[in-house]
Amino acid sequence: MLAMNYRGPFRIRIDHDKPYPEIKHPNDAIVRVTRSCICGSDLHLYHGLVPDTRVGSTFGHEFTGIVEEVGSSVEKLKTGDHVLVPFNIACGVCSFCRQELYGNCHESNPEATAVGGIFGYSHTAGGYDGGQAEYVRVPYADVGPMIIPDWMDPEDAVLLTDVIPTGYQSAEMGGIQPGDTVIIFGAGPIGIIAAKCSWLFGAGRVVVIDQYDYRLEFVKNYAQCEVRNFRELRDPVVFAKQTTDSLGADVCIDAVGCEAAGNAVETLLGRKIPMQGGSTTALHWAINSVKKGGIVSVVGVYGPIDSLAPVGNIVNKGITIRANQASVKRLLPRLVEHVRSGVLNPKEIITHRLPLEELPEAYHMFSSKLDNCIKTVLIPPKAAS
Repeated sequence: MLAMNYRGPFRIRIDHDKPYPEIKHPNDAIVRVTRSCICGSDLHLYHGLVPDTRVGSTFGHEFTGIVEEVGSSVEKLKTGDHVLVPFNIACGVCSFCRQELYGNCHESNPEATAVGGIFGYSHTAGGYDGGQAEYVRVPYADVGPMIIPDWMDPEDAVLLTDVIPTGYQSAEMGGIQPGDTVIIFGAGPIGIIAAKCSWLFGAGRVVVIDQYDYRLEFVKNYAQCEVRNFRELRDPVVFAKQTTDSLGADVCIDAVGCEAAGNAVETLLGRKIPMQGGSTTALHWAINSVKKGGIVSVVGVYGPIDSLAPVGNIVNKGITIRANQASVKRLLPRLVEHVRSGVLNPKEIITHRLPLEELPEAYHMFSSKLDNCIKTVLIPPKAAS
């Protein structure tokens, strides 16, 4: 079948002869992909920053598809169902799944005790193949996949597999109160949705900080927020204090993660060598920009090794830090209603729609910030119509 093939940092290709996935467990389903996306966190894999990303891996944790085959124990799905598949691979019965912490499933990822299984995200996340392919094996098929409502556009549905829930949860974890000032670091897809969703929780002011003007212009129009280019600021932390009567923002959201620019030392230690789990520049800015007693919400991806963080400032300022992978299954019911009512319009962040065969070019364009690319949807040949 047609599938993405990782060959090493900055080296991917499309293969035409990857074996079709098979049912390995009675709870499995085989899904024929109708839409998949390239996520900002896929770039961390593409750039070689995620440990144990093996040659031959197929990326892609955002996808929808048609159920082609189900295991003997699957009860909630049948052949022909069109489903969206959360990026979390969750068993549904372990201690953490029962708490609706589906991103921390204790059974789906034997490689780690922190994160659960994730489609197409290296062997540190379980070693599962992802959806940048024609077909995918979906474990625990009665738990994660949701049948797409007849009224929902498939392009809205594919964005409910990760980017919309993650952006929404970043605002939710911020504990935003009516009138709060929220500063978001990062104007990629997650930061864009975080800005949009901050208003849903009652924010009185939303500011997004990034270094790319085209992304700032996009989020300004999409989320009706303020924007600042940190390259034009003397210091983002100083700006945060000056714009909040020296107090700091009520809530700061790190929507960047391990590839944050803006500090040469962090870039060297976290991205070039690397000696820590990524550049923590955005995390430093968030911690130092939030008010005393404020909340920092972290959804940016960092590696499993230690990272340098200003713990003293966290303690002395009395900051609460909340962080996790989004629990997509928990959030889907309310997000589906937000899409139905028109409160959220996910597909409006899609800027590029490309055939799966053009995936290497799509990665290059997204990675190199070409053609004002915000979000790319990939369309397999059998789903082109």
